[in-house]
Amino acid sequence: MEPVRNSYAEPQVTQPTPEGVGVITNDPLRLMGLKSICSDALQMEIVPMTVAVGLKEKGLGLVLIDAETTPQLFEVIAALRRTNPRVKLLVLGNATSPEYVERIIGAGAKGYLTLGAPEAEVRMAVTIVKDGSVWAPRKVLAKLLDRQESERKASQATPMFTAREQDVLQLLHAGRSNREIAKALNIDESTVKAHVGRLMRKVGVTNRIALTVHPLTKLQ
Repeated sequence: MEPVRNSYAEPQVTQPTPEGVGVITNDPLRLMGLKSICSDALQMEIVPMTVAVGLKEKGLGLVLIDAETTPQLFEVIAALRRTNPRVKLLVLGNATSPEYVERIIGAGAKGYLTLGAPEAEVRMAVTIVKDGSVWAPRKVLAKLLDRQESERKASQATPMFTAREQDVLQLLHAGRSNREIAKALNIDESTVKAHVGRLMRKVGVTNRIALTVHPLTKLQ
């Protein structure tokens, strides 16, 4: 009598494919550092590329640009935005002038980060820009916010926040990403994005950093 064979097979567990992030730089050490930061903590795959490749690449949602090794930076930003309007650009450089950073944001980049920023700040900037919000030094964001406020009516009513929106605001003020907020509140990440979107509309700002520095969002 033949032995009974067990036909049950263990299910294959498919690991999620890391999200690709393009990097335009000629500095191998900088590239190595970004790989280390993004691959482990953020589960993102760094894709080295030239400007020419970046102009043809349509599959990446986020591209980091090393301003120190990219000649004609502003022309490159404009070209990338023109060929792929959906791509989010985060510029890394040594300059700290608010006017320079404002010019970069005005050219179409979603964020600016100094090359000497600590790893935690790099991770946060990448996450924020990937989510579609703006990352820049607080002085620049405050100036942009003041400009927006000058265009708003002075008599606008103070918005009312729900209990859940207040929970989200508290975590935003703590610098948490959408993923971290979702985990802390035991809700889906898409729900967090919806809450943040409603909060921005209520307050009248266009990005999450401006939301956190707005006087109306200071919780008691």
